[in-house]
Amino acid sequence: MSQALIEQLKAFKVIPVIQINHVEQAVPLAKVLVENGLPVAEVTFRTDAAADAIRAMREAYPQMCIGAGTVLNAAQVDKAKDAGAEFIVAPGLNPNTVRYCQQQGVPFVPGINNPSQIEQALELGLTFLKFFPAEASGGINMVKSLLAPYVDVSIMPTGGIGKANIRDYLAVDRVLCCGGTWMVAPKLIEAGDWDEIGRLVREAVELVQD
Repeated sequence: MSQALIEQLKAFKVIPVIQINHVEQAVPLAKVLVENGLPVAEVTFRTDAAADAIRAMREAYPQMCIGAGTVLNAAQVDKAKDAGAEFIVAPGLNPNTVRYCQQQGVPFVPGINNPSQIEQALELGLTFLKFFPAEASGGINMVKSLLAPYVDVSIMPTGGIGKANIRDYLAVDRVLCCGGTWMVAPKLIEAGDWDEIGRLVREAVELVQD
């Protein structure tokens, strides 16, 4: 993970984690994110439309910072990279996927939620990690406990984070940004409610930049 990319994600503070079921939703959603001050997305590989959605967003808004999430294997890494993803995020720590991303020169953020996984990540040369599922794994107290002995590690908590607690997470030293879904909820995307998504995106930007 390059320091420049880490600094970019740190500047956004909140990373929309997006599930796109139909590729036609990708460009309107990207437009809403860009025009409302949050030109970044982690598009999850939970649907068959993910790679095409990333490609469509990249072509329409080349200035966006676009990553692929829920990437579980080398084949998905290839699809994400070919589609234009700048970084890869996984829910867990699979050494095979880590090494493949390193071979391909693709920035990779694995998911961890305990000390043993952090030490595995460090052994693989990774220091920017995803803490997932954040709230279910102990929340802010667990984040503080995990970061204390690993002074070179910084994290991106994701899972159960919303308007009520994101500022508390960001107040923790070395929590650089948080992944969130509340401003890009699947039901809003399915309904094509771009005005409401835009309002929630603006609200999120104001909340984390205050």
